[in-house]
Amino acid sequence: MELFFIYLLLMTDFLPFFPLKLVAFPGEQVNLHIFEPRYQQLVNECLENNSKFGMPVFIEDLMEHGSEMEVVDLVKQYPGGEMDIVTKCTRVFYIRTYVDKVNGKLYAGGEVQYLKNIQDGEASQWKRLIALATNLTAIIELQDKVKLEEMNNSFELAHKIGLSLEQECELLQMEHESARIQYMISHLERAIPIIKEMERAKEVIKMNGHFKHLDPLNF
Repeated sequence: MELFFIYLLLMTDFLPFFPLKLVAFPGEQVNLHIFEPRYQQLVNECLENNSKFGMPVFIEDLMEHGSEMEVVDLVKQYPGGEMDIVTKCTRVFYIRTYVDKVNGKLYAGGEVQYLKNIQDGEASQWKRLIALATNLTAIIELQDKVKLEEMNNSFELAHKIGLSLEQECELLQMEHESARIQYMISHLERAIPIIKEMERAKEVIKMNGHFKHLDPLNF
């Protein structure tokens, strides 16, 4: 029990919060324009202290999960205090406590517990996912823009397969790579037939008013 308590302490932290309507996956870079005074204060402190901040997902309300972010570059500082920054997601957290304003600060914060990232996906499972993703990009004619061959894990692919914000938030909460891959496989197996039918319908609509060559039917 004592060892578990020590482990729990090592896996928890207190982070300032910058909620946004987006999901950032581990390893992903996110460019942000900072204009609100509370978040200018937050980012300036991160730059001064070489510290990180939390980006909880906001979908109509604050969700229980989010991304730990580090500021990797201050691209531009404006005269009024606004900033353009590059951030990178380092890991995923679960919010254990929340305070609307950290003591003496303008921003919110809270105690978080970090999730594991267990790399247990199998090669055959990943191959199936990439095959489905390749099929999708071919249908919507984006195969030249989405470099699937350069991707190595589910987080790198997650934004490329048409998941909703809610689905991306669900994916963010999964600690096992095998579960994330299967979730994405299931999504594509459902989505691809629908997208194919939509593309077929578009072609039918385009044909209206044009001469059609039809094969005769044999009865």
